[in-house]
Amino acid sequence: MTVTFLNPGKSDEIYWVHATQSMEAAARSLGVQLEVLYAERNHLQALTFARQLAARPRFARPDYVILSNDYATGPELIRILDAAQIKTFLSFSGISDSKERARIGVPRSLYRGWLGSLEPQSEEAGYLTAQTLIAKARAARLTAPDGKLHMLVIAGDRSTTSSLKRNTGMHRAVSESADVIIDQEVYAEWNRAKAQEQSEWLYLRHPHARLIWSGNDLMAFGAMEAWRARGGKPGNDALFSAINTSAEAFTALESGSLSALAGGHFITGAFSLVMLYDYHNGKDFAEEGLELGKSMFILFSKEDLSRFRFLFGNTGFTQVNFRKFSKVLNPSIKSYHFSFAQLMTRAEEKK
Repeated sequence: MTVTFLNPGKSDEIYWVHATQSMEAAARSLGVQLEVLYAERNHLQALTFARQLAARPRFARPDYVILSNDYATGPELIRILDAAQIKTFLSFSGISDSKERARIGVPRSLYRGWLGSLEPQSEEAGYLTAQTLIAKARAARLTAPDGKLHMLVIAGDRSTTSSLKRNTGMHRAVSESADVIIDQEVYAEWNRAKAQEQSEWLYLRHPHARLIWSGNDLMAFGAMEAWRARGGKPGNDALFSAINTSAEAFTALESGSLSALAGGHFITGAFSLVMLYDYHNGKDFAEEGLELGKSMFILFSKEDLSRFRFLFGNTGFTQVNFRKFSKVLNPSIKSYHFSFAQLMTRAEEKK
C-alpha cells in the first residue's frame, strides 16, 4: 500500500512537521509506504505536485494521495488525480464552501476516486481558546472604560475550511459573552511577520483592546512581539491565545505570556492513514460516513504540556501503536475515536 501526502505547509513549520512525523509513525505501524511532498505554503506548488504524480508511469503512481483543501485547492487537486485514476482523500481541511461543493459534489460521485475526508472539529479549537481568553480577561479585570472587554482577531485565511471554522467557534464564544466586543478582525495568512505588522497598527487604532485571539501560534507570536515593542507584557496587561503544539507555544503557556492554547489536531493525517489502511484491507469507512469530523483538539493545561513532552519530546510518535485504532485489526471497534487525549493515553500504555 503506497500513499503520498501533499503537505501544504513548510518543511520547517512545526505544525506540519508534527503532522508528517505522526503520519510516518502510523505508516510504520501499519506497513504503509509513505511519501511526503511539502508545498511550502505555495498552493500552486501543490497543483504542480498533483500533475507530476498524475504524469508518473502507472506502476510508479501511489495507491492513494492524502491532501488538504488549503486555499480551496482541494477540488482541482482531486480533479487532476482522479483523471489519472489515483484515489484521493481529503485530510485536515475538507469541503464546506457551497461553491466548492457545487464543483465537486460528494465523495465517490462526480470523482469516483475521491474516497472521503477526515477533519478535526476546528470550530472546537476556536471556541475553547476564545472562551478561556474571555474568562481570564474577566478575572484580570481588563475591561475598558466602557465596561466591556475589547478583542482583536487575527485569523488565518479567508478560504481554508479549518480557518473559517476556527473563526466560527471564536465568534460563538463571543456571542455568548455580552461584555465582549470585537474591535477588528484581520487575516494574517498564518504568517508571524504579517501578524506583527498588522498588530502594530491595530493597537494604535484600538487602544482599549486587551484580548488578542489568533488562529494559530505563529500569528499569536507576531502579535505578542508587537505588544512587547510598545512596552506591554503579554499575559499581564494583554492576553493572547493560540492554536498548535510548537515548543515555543508550550514555553509561552508555561510562562503565562500565552493565556490559552489548543492543539493536537496534527494527528489528523495519521488517522487518515488508519482509515485508508482499513479501506485498502476491505473495511470501508463508508459505513460510518464518507466525510467525517472528529473531536481531536485539547485545551492544553501545564500538566498536558508535561505529558506531551514526556511522551513525544525526543522520540516523535514512534511509541504510538496506530494499529490499535484500526477496525480491520481490532474488529471490536465500531466507530473511530481519534481524540488527541486518547492518543496520549495509548502512548502512556506503551511507556
